[in-house]
Amino acid sequence: MPEPSIDLYPLLAQGMGPDLHWFPEDAPLAQFAATLVGMANSVGGTIFLGIAPRSGRVLGVKEVEVAVDRVFQAALLADPPLLLPLPQVISLGTATIVQVVVPRGLPHVYNLDGRYLWREGRENNPVHPRQLRLLLMERGEIQFETRLLPGASLQDVDLDQVAAYLEVYQAAVRPVNPGQLPDWQELMLRRGCLQQMAGELRPTYAMELLFGSHPQRWLPSASILAARFSGVAFADRFIKTEIDGSLPEQLRRAETFIRANLQRVVRLIGLTRQETLEYPFEAVRELLVNAVAHRDYSLQGDNIHLNIFADRLEVISPGGLPGPVNLGNLLEARFSRNAVIVQVLSDLGFVERLGYGLDRVVTLMRQNGLQPPRFEEVAGTFKVTLFNDPTGEETFPDLARFREMNLNPRQEMALNHLVTHRRISSSDLQALCPDVHPESLRRDLADLVSRGVLIKIGDKRATYYILK
Repeated sequence: MPEPSIDLYPLLAQGMGPDLHWFPEDAPLAQFAATLVGMANSVGGTIFLGIAPRSGRVLGVKEVEVAVDRVFQAALLADPPLLLPLPQVISLGTATIVQVVVPRGLPHVYNLDGRYLWREGRENNPVHPRQLRLLLMERGEIQFETRLLPGASLQDVDLDQVAAYLEVYQAAVRPVNPGQLPDWQELMLRRGCLQQMAGELRPTYAMELLFGSHPQRWLPSASILAARFSGVAFADRFIKTEIDGSLPEQLRRAETFIRANLQRVVRLIGLTRQETLEYPFEAVRELLVNAVAHRDYSLQGDNIHLNIFADRLEVISPGGLPGPVNLGNLLEARFSRNAVIVQVLSDLGFVERLGYGLDRVVTLMRQNGLQPPRFEEVAGTFKVTLFNDPTGEETFPDLARFREMNLNPRQEMALNHLVTHRRISSSDLQALCPDVHPESLRRDLADLVSRGVLIKIGDKRATYYILK
């Protein structure tokens, strides 16, 4: 691809991400649309419209409106139509160009006149059939979990596990619809765990993963490899176990491994030193449920990994973040790669009892005075790391004098935060107590000031509090 003028290129390329392209305003619409589709099916990118590389000419102000209209025309050529952020007009001295951003992680797989394209380097190339199938599953266009399991029958289903699930389901539904309790086959059809084929009920991948007598016969890597290492790196001395069976069985056995292998430490909880696990148990369990519920089961060859080191804990799940979820929005996004598995685990209480997801993990770590989790996408996996080293653990001030003051839990949480962070603001306390009204938290801090516990520093938005 020819470059624009030497003075223009650094300005355009700076901070624009891994894929950058530019076109003159009169470039063929099909060529422009092909690049949009290729970027949408890959990792996104940025296009500048209105650059003529050979001449260095850029758009005049009067031509901008036409260029923006061409952006929408090109986006409508895609199937399904591309919904993009509004193009941005950028002024470069006396000239103007149009910037088009294609976000990463769009919710569909796009084609142009029946051709599925993606970016390889700076080129738009056809997607290989195998990669197309993986891309369709990754973005939820095809659900791997609802596909029929070749060669499997109802004889491969553990009916005792199904009966236990049916009992839990009926107990929840009976008070609402006492006269409409389905039998197990009807319920499994509703849930997407069974399908009719040639007049016969056949299990899906989700059915075998959730209720199979031995799911690893079909999906050998659908298990958790858990290990505890004595040091801060992989070594020859370790405790390791492979946790297999159905997904509910795996989660129960993983909980047992966690309790047996997390160290007990003494930390300040509230206003007293208490013996606790090195990581909040609920946080680790939430990470494992998230990994089991959302991993990409179409990718075989690796397990979910739970690695416990002396200084950190890692949970690594095969498959990147699904659909429109990315590292920037994963605490707010609600998109499931495996909707059937998530629903059944929710029915069984695994998801519901653990709160709201990864944001809950962040809150639990903060409440325990620990560093925030680290989220990464590494070599086709999603990795979460927890660290067990609180800042300044050996320099805790003595808060014993406050124990008889009948402080409420929010005020105790504020003092606990001050132990390791030395200062606290209203927004800090709001992060610790997200469900409490800001005015209540303001009154809590003001009360601590009036009682001689805290000193208020600064004014308005710059206000923070320290221990007196």
